Amino acid sequence: MSNRDYGISEIITLEACSSCSLCADVCPAVSASGDGQLSGFYRLHQLKKLQRFRTGWLAKLFKKSKMTEAELSQFGDTVFKCTLCGNCQEVCPVGIRLKDIWLSLRQDLVHSSAYPKKVDMIGQNISESHNVFDEDNEERADWVDDMPEAPEDGLIRDQAAVVYFTGCVSAYFPMAQQIPIALSRIFTAAEVDFTLLGEEEWCCGFPLLGAGLREMTGEVIAHNVAAIREKGAHTIVFACPSCYQMWREYYPPEFAIFHFTEYVYHLIRNGRVPLQELPLTVTYHDPCDLGRGAGVYDEPRQVIRSLPGVRLVEMARNREKCACCGGGGNLEMIDKDLSAAIAGEKIAEAQATGAQAIVTACQQCVRTMTNYVKRNKIQLEVLDITQLIERALVAPED
Repeated sequence: MSNRDYGISEIITLEACSSCSLCADVCPAVSASGDGQLSGFYRLHQLKKLQRFRTGWLAKLFKKSKMTEAELSQFGDTVFKCTLCGNCQEVCPVGIRLKDIWLSLRQDLVHSSAYPKKVDMIGQNISESHNVFDEDNEERADWVDDMPEAPEDGLIRDQAAVVYFTGCVSAYFPMAQQIPIALSRIFTAAEVDFTLLGEEEWCCGFPLLGAGLREMTGEVIAHNVAAIREKGAHTIVFACPSCYQMWREYYPPEFAIFHFTEYVYHLIRNGRVPLQELPLTVTYHDPCDLGRGAGVYDEPRQVIRSLPGVRLVEMARNREKCACCGGGGNLEMIDKDLSAAIAGEKIAEAQATGAQAIVTACQQCVRTMTNYVKRNKIQLEVLDITQLIERALVAPED
């Protein structure tokens, strides 16, 4: 092991931890499992030990020996049982950028062969098939065929002002495919000049970060940027918060980028989305990557309140304090039971509001919460905000 996977500021800020353990208090994995070794507090403590065990002046100063392979492997297992929700960073009183450290730590553990080997398939799938599920990438836009009156061009146009970047989950999971269908119907109703990339869309690269494979992101970034240029587009819209965050933080600032909630709010304000009454009481779940990750809290709520007849009630924890759904950080692959337990706590909080539906703005949140609701036969509807708006659309005239 070495320190090459960390920035200087990350190494320095490790010592800033005040051992307050607030990060453990808000950790969804700790809450759902009761295991303190899944907390950010424990992770930082162990990481500092690792730094001291390594060669160099710290090792000489502390006169420590290296961790055993068994100890390192056990630590690696706990590190990857994290949703990367960022709530620990949100409450850190000294402002340590914990999420960045967690990503660097995962890369470090991969380089040290001390990680759950299940994550290997993420790198393999994206490298070979250009999507995280190892599906045929030529089928990335096949969901268009399931649209009512599917357009002959398959929504793949030679040139367009806006590109809708679909994302892997919405492209391939039947449960999530209703999201791009709804979004496309909204854009069509609003007469947005948009296109899909189809098979030229590759995974954004965000799953590679969570898998500790940051060095593999360069190829997908270069490809996706070139694909957007080919369309002559100046704007990219994402319904996936993780894709959106990846483009915000790792892609060159060449295009105007928006999460769907930001973009559609302006369409609604300008009267471009024809809406009708929809009597429904909903609560809103802030996706981690959209809320704490990108700071988008107001637009989704403004969109919901703009829908005639829809009533919004807030959960006890909302906005920057919102609890994770359990679907992030590749956790479902590593520990599906823990992921489900976290989802269960989220659903219980939503039920306490008395809402008829929980609305979110993330396909992975929809998938995780829907799975839990269905398996446990809970009377609560789970909707993406695109689906909520689609319900309120005025039906097109024949």
